[in-house]
Amino acid sequence: MSTSKGNDVGEGSSSNSSSSSSLVAVIDDRNQTAVAPVNRYESQKRRDWYTFGQYLRNQRPPLAISQCNSSHVLDFLRYLDQFGKTKVHLNGCSFFGQPEPPGPCTCPLRQAWGSLDALIGRLRAAYEENGGSSDTNPFASGAIRVYLREVKDSQSKARGIPYKKKKKKKIPTHTHQPGA
Repeated sequence: MSTSKGNDVGEGSSSNSSSSSSLVAVIDDRNQTAVAPVNRYESQKRRDWYTFGQYLRNQRPPLAISQCNSSHVLDFLRYLDQFGKTKVHLNGCSFFGQPEPPGPCTCPLRQAWGSLDALIGRLRAAYEENGGSSDTNPFASGAIRVYLREVKDSQSKARGIPYKKKKKKKIPTHTHQPGA
């Protein structure tokens, strides 16, 4: 069993150099090279990209990402609703507009607006990282922004609590007066 912690990352034959150059390496405190673990965001982004690709391949006829447009993305978002865990009360529901309903109802479960918004952000980045142009990015389309705004508004009304934009924390600046 070797005790080296990846000292040979990037070493090898020239035929393997293209794959080894895609590895992310960091130097630890003992000046040894190790492969950095992928962070949570990157892992989610990769998983979301794969899931969207699977969705396109399962269409009849299957679609390539280059054929994808905003209507395919909207269909994907609607498809994901069936796996949602957020109760969204319908207009006719007696609990519509109540933040904490007193009992169960038959209203559908949907994807939460925040989850969809984060998903679109990750897919938008993944599209461009995988060779797509920012000009043709279907995840950056105005139709997607309109859809997300409509979901946000309807979920806000259904639960009776408006979404509030998070304010950035201001870093207090300390003024130092010499001689005081």
